[in-house]
Amino acid sequence: MTAPRSILIIGASRGLGLGLAGEFAAQGWAVTATVRSAAQQAPLRALPGVRVEQLEMTDPNSLEQLAGRLNDQQFDVIFINAGVAGPEHHSTAQASAEEMGQLFLTNAVAPLRVAERLLPNLATEHGLIVFMSSILGSIEAGAGLGIPLYGASKAALNHLVQCFVRTQDNPQLGVLLMHPGWVRTDMGGADAPLDIDSSCKGMVEQVSAAVGQPGLRYLDYQGNALPW
Repeated sequence: MTAPRSILIIGASRGLGLGLAGEFAAQGWAVTATVRSAAQQAPLRALPGVRVEQLEMTDPNSLEQLAGRLNDQQFDVIFINAGVAGPEHHSTAQASAEEMGQLFLTNAVAPLRVAERLLPNLATEHGLIVFMSSILGSIEAGAGLGIPLYGASKAALNHLVQCFVRTQDNPQLGVLLMHPGWVRTDMGGADAPLDIDSSCKGMVEQVSAAVGQPGLRYLDYQGNALPW
């Protein structure tokens, strides 16, 4: 009997992360998913068969502890979803050093740290790393969409991922930068046209198709290639 595909989802306490965990589990994947604190575990615990781990993504000690608990477990996919919207004013003139530091640490630097540290837990011959990006991180397409600080943090993520891919010596490594669409979440707001289930079903379809496909791609939840 063939073992189910396995996935580690970083940041799954609510919204898209929780939706992804539920959709992957419903499609028969073996799902391990992280939350920032024990108080956030209940929604994931309600999903049959989902293993819940704890990770504060911006804390190197928390990342080391997770790596120790995972030990040598191998995943077909590592999906790094965690992120923040940044300051509500979206203004470079008003932005403080603390606000910008937290935004870029959470949305750009920490996801790469997670990928680098957990790379030994990715299946060598067909593994796929997925980063939750956004069309707002596209220099060509995202500049006029009105959320410049958040978009800049996602553009930084896209750049760091490209640099990361170029440093890897595994020609079989697959990497996706994924735009989920404009979704009705706490971050996306009530006016967004897309519901969580539709976005997650699309992303799961794209991820499932990309396993075993080497190289770097920047896609939306429907599989459309996005401009850098």
